[in-house]
Amino acid sequence: MAEPFSVWAPSRSRVRLAVGGARHEMARDDRGWWHTEVPGAGPGTDYAFLLDDDDKPLPDPRSLWQPNGVHEPSRRYEHRAFEWTDAAWTGRALAGRVVYELHIGTFTAAGTFDGALEKLDHLVDLGVDFVEVLPVNAFDGVAGWGYDGVLWGAAHEPYGGPDGFKRFVDACHGRGIGVILDVVYNHLGPSGAYLDRFGPYFAGKNQWGPTLNLDGPDSDEVRRYVIDNALGWLRDFHVDGLRLDAVHALVDTRATHLLEELAVEVEALSAGLGRPLSLIAESDLNDPKHVTPRAAGGYGLDAQWCDDLHHALHVALTGDTSGYYGDFEGALPKTLRSAFFHAGTWSSFRRRTHGRPVNALTTPGHRFLAYLQNHDQIGNRATGDRLTATVPWPRVLCGAAIVFCSPYTPMLFMGEEWAASTPWQFFASFPDAELAEAVRTGRRREFAEHGWGEAEVPDPMSPETVRRSTVDWTELDAPDHRSVLRTYRALIALRRGHPELADPRLDRFKVDHADGWLVLHRSGLRVAVNLGGSEVTLPLRATSVLLAAEGVSASATGLTLPSNTFAIVGVS
Repeated sequence: MAEPFSVWAPSRSRVRLAVGGARHEMARDDRGWWHTEVPGAGPGTDYAFLLDDDDKPLPDPRSLWQPNGVHEPSRRYEHRAFEWTDAAWTGRALAGRVVYELHIGTFTAAGTFDGALEKLDHLVDLGVDFVEVLPVNAFDGVAGWGYDGVLWGAAHEPYGGPDGFKRFVDACHGRGIGVILDVVYNHLGPSGAYLDRFGPYFAGKNQWGPTLNLDGPDSDEVRRYVIDNALGWLRDFHVDGLRLDAVHALVDTRATHLLEELAVEVEALSAGLGRPLSLIAESDLNDPKHVTPRAAGGYGLDAQWCDDLHHALHVALTGDTSGYYGDFEGALPKTLRSAFFHAGTWSSFRRRTHGRPVNALTTPGHRFLAYLQNHDQIGNRATGDRLTATVPWPRVLCGAAIVFCSPYTPMLFMGEEWAASTPWQFFASFPDAELAEAVRTGRRREFAEHGWGEAEVPDPMSPETVRRSTVDWTELDAPDHRSVLRTYRALIALRRGHPELADPRLDRFKVDHADGWLVLHRSGLRVAVNLGGSEVTLPLRATSVLLAAEGVSASATGLTLPSNTFAIVGVS
């Protein structure tokens, strides 16, 4: 049986397909696509393309399998061959849920999909609803964060390849956990990005690498490349949602923005599959348009990360007001009420006004993800130190109580739930020595500008950096770590058992505060947190205590909280 092959290369005068030792001429259609058929070249067949008279074989831009790395031939992959067991999975909407961010390569010592699925029972016991997986697309080297991907449809082979990722998703669904995949459409990595050799895929560069041509000549097929990739993860890998990396770096001047076009296509796929599919943006713009429904003039995405909430929490917990944190001193109450602190207001870091207000009457809080930590906020610190490296864990638990009892969608980063002592540092493993040295030098130069000595910045190319960044599951045997884990479990269970703690209505959310303490009003419940330096007694007459830190006491005269404690109580 003859198997079809095709590739888009509109500006090439000749394209050949390499299969085994043979070269097959391809025919061009009027849209710039080249086609041929090869008998017997079914699943498992390695193939590559030769452009014009160049004899260098290049992998397929739409490759689904790169068993030998991003510079080598692609391998035919058949989705229908995988035996799924998740037929009963009906998916779940994002609203009211808890998200757990993890990186496959450092979630376990094995650093694979199969290694990660062995820890799923821990996540079930914790009570999370979704895992948000850092990018698994193919990138050059073995270890990396995944944001230097160059073949977006191929699951990274060192993690276990496409079948390995499907086993992971299937196992998550079997335990009632949805899967959100981090995807990167704003740039490509520095090694193995051959797209521009096939056609006008690139339109320039940003701080991370080449950017896509989304609105110039011949950009229709480039946009289709992005959309088809997104739909492929959702449809063929049964993924439940996508986290769209740094959408503010997508340059698109068309009347219909790529994000809106993608939302329309995903909505249609969701209807066809009969299960919810979510799109979550990461954006630096503080523009509610991303999560505003299309009927109201927005892009129609389901949610977005909210760094303002992180920054306000970080400053409240650490006292750190360096860099962009300087704007967030004392900003926690306001930011909790409004999601965006910068909402058409002055940003000293940017030296301009920034953002637009969120309409509390029409925009539910669940459209914003709230977190104490994530891969960026940890990994982009010079030493990759977690919050608990400098903040006592009882104080961090106060922050966790705020996050899990807020109107927003809570997210935690792997290991946070037990105050993991392992850092999460920046690492890569580019085989090219010159590129590796450039990354190493650039990283050290970046932090030298902020006062860090060269010896203090971990070598991103060292396997030891990856080892240090791998979470240590044996810590769960230590009493303090177990205590933190118990509190995280209790907070998530309370959120699930008391719907008022997940109520997303921002117009009904009230925050009282003074002298380092806060009280979140959650219908008939109050979440009281004391981040001040001394004990406080609040005039709250508790009818019940749902959860309280050690040392908290409730009486007829009020609720007494020592420093760095919290309590969740019912009130009359």
